[in-house]
Amino acid sequence: MLKILDRLEEILIASLIAGATFLIFVAVMHRYGTGIPLLYPYLIQIHLSWAQEICIYMFVWMAKFGAAYGVRTGIHIGVDVLINQLSPARRRPIILFGLLCGALFTGVIGTMGAKFVVALMQTDQVSPDLELPIWIVYLCIPLGSFLMCFRFLQVAWKFRRTGELPHTDETHVEGLDVAVTGPTR
Repeated sequence: MLKILDRLEEILIASLIAGATFLIFVAVMHRYGTGIPLLYPYLIQIHLSWAQEICIYMFVWMAKFGAAYGVRTGIHIGVDVLINQLSPARRRPIILFGLLCGALFTGVIGTMGAKFVVALMQTDQVSPDLELPIWIVYLCIPLGSFLMCFRFLQVAWKFRRTGELPHTDETHVEGLDVAVTGPTR
């Protein structure tokens, strides 16, 4: 079940960033294409005034779910210079406390976001260009925050059992196997 959630998270993030990038490219090409007299009569009939708004929403959704992905994979930002100076026995409870604080914070944000979205559902507010119900736009706050809370708890549970935190090898490129030769740092 967790593998399905992991994969859905990755697909959602990749789709949102790819879709937003493509839409921005099309909008920019449209804007500059209308300056060409030969293309003007054709391109002026296409209206892309909504493109900027949906791209902003796509990037916000991507960032909320990307933060949860960052916690799961160990690429989320953290300052651990002082913690790494401690002995393993002292480091362990501090790391666990930090993970649980992250879970608490994102759980509170998710709960407050859910209350906000429920309140917005009672209104007729819509987005300016797309005229989407505005609660759909803000739904990323509780969904992304609760997913991030779950990821903090998942990492804390694994850390408590194994003592391992997720980490990423910055030198690894997926699909590329290279033998390390020569001096390494």
